[in-house]
Amino acid sequence: MRLPGRIIGLLKEYMHDLVEQAKQEETSYATFGFTSQPYRPDQAISDLLAILDDRIESEGVQVGLSVDFLHQMWTLCNAANTHVSETVWLQKNIDGGDGSKAEVRAQTYQALIIFLESLPEDYQAGDATRN
Repeated sequence: MRLPGRIIGLLKEYMHDLVEQAKQEETSYATFGFTSQPYRPDQAISDLLAILDDRIESEGVQVGLSVDFLHQMWTLCNAANTHVSETVWLQKNIDGGDGSKAEVRAQTYQALIIFLESLPEDYQAGDATRN
């Protein structure tokens, strides 16, 4: 099943928050002379699922997120994993990016949103072979 537009909008807000958080972390690391560690798309998805868990617990009912939404998102992210990883790898190699946490998060979330928006109405979680 495709996610409704309002849920996609919420996801975009949460994703934006995570990208901004990563930018702030990178700035603070640079201030103190530290370099950031390599960061992968699967870590960005894990961070998204963690913030979803937190937001569902704190504000889920108010924003219309059901209790089983986290499981649904986990299933969709699992189905999107190969597509997202390949897209981020390709984008990094085309653009010559630095692979920073903020960059990887932004690219991962953009690829994930494209994947979610392209799902057919009748998509079932068991259709995990979609690319």
